[in-house]
Amino acid sequence: MKVLANDGISESGEKILKEAGIDLLNNRVSMEHLAKFINDNEVDVLLVRSATKVTKELIDACPTLRIVGRGGIGMDNIDVEYAREKGIQVFNTPLASLRSVAELVFAHFFALARNLHEANRLMPLEGELKFNELKRSFAKAFELQNKTLGVIGMGKIGMEVAKIGISLGMKVLCYNRTPKTETVTLDFFDGQSLDFQLTSCSLDEVLANADFISINTAKTPQYIVDTPEFSKMKDGVFIVNAARGGVLNEVTLLDFIEEGKIAGAALDVFENEPNPELPLLMHPSLSLSPHIGGSTIDAQEKIGIEIAEQLIKLQ
Repeated sequence: MKVLANDGISESGEKILKEAGIDLLNNRVSMEHLAKFINDNEVDVLLVRSATKVTKELIDACPTLRIVGRGGIGMDNIDVEYAREKGIQVFNTPLASLRSVAELVFAHFFALARNLHEANRLMPLEGELKFNELKRSFAKAFELQNKTLGVIGMGKIGMEVAKIGISLGMKVLCYNRTPKTETVTLDFFDGQSLDFQLTSCSLDEVLANADFISINTAKTPQYIVDTPEFSKMKDGVFIVNAARGGVLNEVTLLDFIEEGKIAGAALDVFENEPNPELPLLMHPSLSLSPHIGGSTIDAQEKIGIEIAEQLIKLQ
């Protein structure tokens, strides 16, 4: 079996594949040359992250492909249905980046609650001359303990977000399009663990009561959060979208921030990615990151191991 890891693979994943006798090509081939490379090298398996797009055209041009693996949860960059119609097996690594994404959500929550996103912008510019003024302007801050966390989407990442919220002493309310109950387990350093049962409630209940809202859904054809949903939120709410661009109306978000309804928001994903709108990039009430939810050294190691182990089972 010949495997092309076109967006790279961790050393741990590479080691597992090579020890299994798999011929691994760790090249980085541009999209315009990818089909030719796959055909010239008779590649059986294409492993990708988010950079490489596995389109219908690529699938048609590469008759040797038998398996496509996606390192990460979402498979928006793969024409999954068409690949499977052509007899190509498609898989992803749904568990590897859970913690990294969930921790980024709370990195943004802490930044917003303590005004760190704006303090980090202004301290280098004005900290020397306006230290006391900045200190006073950033004094209106909040703790997360005893606040209500609203989790929209009870998938694996949503439940990991809920676990961190529980560990911080937050009340957790969850919404899922299909009502469900999930049990989440908090594991502690000394071997102890605690189970918590979370049952979904209505979206209206989440919006009306949450002080902090995390959106953790798959890509949707319409906005999940738009004018009607923003209107139902508590005054002074903080929102993080680390799901997909297009699940939240960014233009309307800015309107509600300007009105004072929303205290602040964080975006790791954007509707016009990789070219976010300038008003978003310049707004002082937004904490921003360039789609780095799963981009940690730890997650990359886990992804490499998980994708290698799944591939070995499929060969």
